[in-house]
Amino acid sequence: MANINTAEKPNSTRHTTEAVPVSSVIDGEMTRTVRVIGVLVASLVAGAIVAGVWKANGSVQPGRAALVSGLLLTEVLLAGILILLGSLVEGFGYGLSLGTRWPYTRNILVLMVRGDPEAAHRLVATLVGLIALALVFLAPSSATVNGLVLVIVAALFGIGTLHVLSGRMPAFVHGIHGLLAYGVFLSYLTGLAFPGVAFWTYLKFTVALHALLLAVFLGGMTTGQRGFGQPIGAFYRPRRLAHWTVALHIVAALTVVATLGWLMPNYPVAFYLAVTQVAVGFLLFHAVNLKPKNPGTIVAFHQTMVLLITVAIVISLP
Repeated sequence: MANINTAEKPNSTRHTTEAVPVSSVIDGEMTRTVRVIGVLVASLVAGAIVAGVWKANGSVQPGRAALVSGLLLTEVLLAGILILLGSLVEGFGYGLSLGTRWPYTRNILVLMVRGDPEAAHRLVATLVGLIALALVFLAPSSATVNGLVLVIVAALFGIGTLHVLSGRMPAFVHGIHGLLAYGVFLSYLTGLAFPGVAFWTYLKFTVALHALLLAVFLGGMTTGQRGFGQPIGAFYRPRRLAHWTVALHIVAALTVVATLGWLMPNYPVAFYLAVTQVAVGFLLFHAVNLKPKNPGTIVAFHQTMVLLITVAIVISLP
């Protein structure tokens, strides 16, 4: 593995040639695909904002309530986009493109415009946090406070993921960050779908989400266990910790399928998506071993499937 503690940014806007200190900077490869995806993500973010404005303007509720309704929709969409951006960061090798210094660099806006998904990830995370704060101010309740707390804790563990990739923290930090990211998404999604329902009570009694969140946690663990740009390695029997993590993740994915199958016909869409996701997972495993530094869009597709399964569970009526 390359020395990532003193890596130098060859394409940086710095005007000196000294090595970057402890911040561990490693540039991803800026390809046409990355730029196109960057434009698509920017369109999604703009769409999320427009959707919130449209919902607020079209609401029959009075002023503040309409604004809260619009902000809630935008927050749900941005929380999903944030998860998707995290997968793009991994898929194209940008996990350490801004180093381990958090949250910003002085040229972060320029980097985002150029297509750096890590820069976009951090700025969208900031927007999610600001909207979460606005929701607490405009509509203080256990739901909005829960959402803000989850956003803050997820951000703190987001710092930890950078140190996981640089080899300074254990893999479970990465897994917890992924779990918290989905916690944020679910918190606002359930608030949008079921106004007035307590999030933690909903989560407690929605068994289908338990297995899914376990798989999400172990998926994050798998990423953290292999580190930055490292293959997992093919195996028939687990021989090292990364293999065992993958094996447990596979078991968790099959548990999701089994749980949704057991609960049929309550979650038909989620069940068939989960069955497909198992096959996608094996494709991702091979992609990570073939191109460990930038396995590509398969990572984002895999994460998109998880988001769709999550939404399908929440909006289903058991």
